[in-house]
Amino acid sequence: MKVKICGLKTVEAALHAAHEGADALGFVFARSKRQIYAEQAREIIQELPEGIWKVGVFVNETPEKIAEIAEIAGLTHIQLHGEEETSLYRKQGKEVIKSVSIKTEEDIDRIRQIEADYILLDSPPGHYKGGNGTKFNWELAAGLEVRNRVILAGGLNPENVKTAIQTVHPFMVDVSSGVETEGEKDLAKISVFIREAKGTREDEK
Repeated sequence: MKVKICGLKTVEAALHAAHEGADALGFVFARSKRQIYAEQAREIIQELPEGIWKVGVFVNETPEKIAEIAEIAGLTHIQLHGEEETSLYRKQGKEVIKSVSIKTEEDIDRIRQIEADYILLDSPPGHYKGGNGTKFNWELAAGLEVRNRVILAGGLNPENVKTAIQTVHPFMVDVSSGVETEGEKDLAKISVFIREAKGTREDEK
C-alpha cells in the first residue's frame, strides 16, 4: 500500500515522512491553513529522496501558473482540487491527480469521464476544498474498477486507515489533518499512520 502525507510545511516533517516510508508528499499551493509558496517548497523538496513523489496541490489555478510553480519548487505531480479541465494540465508532462468529492453514487459514476493519471476520492468540501478531516461513505467506492489509479483521502487517520483500505482497496491513501496535533504535523502520528497503512492486508477483515 502506497502512502501520501499531504500539507507539509517543514523540512523536519517531510524528511521524517520520507524516512518512515511515505511514497508521496503533498504541498498545498491553494488558499489553506497549510498553504506554502514555491520557494518554501523548493527548500524542502531539494532535501528529499529522488524517487518520492513531490505533489503540488492546486485549486482552479491556471496551467501557466502551475507550470511556473512546478519548475521553481521541483514538483513531480500535479493535484487538481477545483473545477479544472484536466486535459489542459496534462500537456505539461507531469502526471495529474484529479480530486473528486464523493457524496453519492453519481459522483462515483463521474469518475469514468475524467481524464487523469490518478483519481483522488475526497470528502465534500468544507471551508477549504480539501484537508477538512471528514470522511465520506467508503462503501460507495467499494466497487470501483479503476482501483489501480485511485487515491483515497478524506478523514483518514491512524485508527481508521486499515478499515478504509480493506473497504476501498485503493492504490494509495492520502492523509493530512489525520496526522496533525493542534494544526501541526505530528511526527509520531505520521509514523503510526504509515505503519498501519503499509501493514494492512486487504484480505483481512
